[in-house]
Amino acid sequence: QAQLVESGGGLVQAGGSLRLSCAAFGRTFSTYAMAWFRQVSGKERDFVAAITWSGGSTRYADSVKGRFTMTADNARNTVYLQMNSLKPEDTALYYCAARPYWSASFSPSTFRSWGQGTQVTVSS
Repeated sequence: QAQLVESGGGLVQAGGSLRLSCAAFGRTFSTYAMAWFRQVSGKERDFVAAITWSGGSTRYADSVKGRFTMTADNARNTVYLQMNSLKPEDTALYYCAARPYWSASFSPSTFRSWGQGTQVTVSS
């Protein structure tokens, strides 16, 4: 399995922007689809966005459409999540994940590889 390492989290005011990065070490077919999830303590892990390395397929949660953009840099084996117009409700621990296929379901249980998470805090 690939090792995923996130970075880029931090504290930002509402309306501000952050860019998260996820480097995939040992990238293989197992990382065909990359995704971002987020989790607030005591709650379930929620899907945020997903992409294939070719960039041919992307998907976003309704709550982030128009504000977040996920991209993939094949040369750097890194995916990014550009987050604009941040809201306090975007505050969470953000995780990068990978699985070997693309499908319409983005349940966390279908992803095999996970990063350690990076905290995003949006103040009002």
